[in-house]
Formats: sequence, structure tokens, C-alpha cells
Amino acid sequence: MKRTKRQRKAFTLVELLVVVGIITMLAAMLVPRVFRGMGKTKGDIARAKMAIIEDSLARFQYDCGRLPDESEGGLEALLVAPPELEEKWAGPYLKKSQLLDPWGREYQYISEGQTNVGSYDLICLGADGQEGGEGENADIVND
Repeated sequence: MKRTKRQRKAFTLVELLVVVGIITMLAAMLVPRVFRGMGKTKGDIARAKMAIIEDSLARFQYDCGRLPDESEGGLEALLVAPPELEEKWAGPYLKKSQLLDPWGREYQYISEGQTNVGSYDLICLGADGQEGGEGENADIVND
């Protein structure tokens, strides 16, 4: 009796299951690392946006002779001229979207800084939007 070899034209079910299992194990190891890195990246973006706001505040101070006051809307003075500074104001110094942190909340501006005594504080409350926290929930303050 003579056996003829059959030519295989497709993968077997076992081979497909092995490949799917390997891909699943790789994904289970890599996905948490990717998401952990995204939280750090958003913190870096928040710091970069804070530097842009600080530059805009410096230009406002140069043009108007003082920093914005919290009573006149704080950082809103970078978008719209305060009534008493309309002649000196040379803005807008920023776009509205630049005043939002990577999580979509506005940066907090404190004209009498507690961290930066004698200057101002810019604060991003991190991923949770609450004061304090650790990791990606930690507050970010200009320095």
C-alpha cells in the first residue's frame, strides 16, 4: 500500500490557537506598561503648557506693568483685556485651549503664590482633579 502525501494549504486549528495564545500573553504584559507611561506623558505635557502660560504671563506683565489679578478673572486676562488695561494690553496672549491641562481642566492661578513667595503659582491638580495625590494624580506646581 502506498500512501500519498497531502499538501497542506491552511493552518490547523491547534496552530491558530497557539498563535492567539502567544499574542494574548504579549498583550497582557505590554498594555499595562503603555498605560503607565501615558500618565507620565500627560504630566510632562502639563509642565510644558505651564511654561507657555508663564511666558504669556511675563509678556502680559511687560506690556501692562503688573500680573493679572485673581479678582479680574486671573488667567482670563491673557485672553480678554481687563477694562482698566485696555490701552496697554497687547493680547490675546494665549488661545483658550492653552489654559486647559491635559485632562481638560483649567490651570489654577494664584496671584500671591504660596509655593513661589513673591510671585504667582500655577497649579495643575493631576489626573484626579483633587489636591494632593501620588503618581499621575500628584499636583504639578510651577517652580
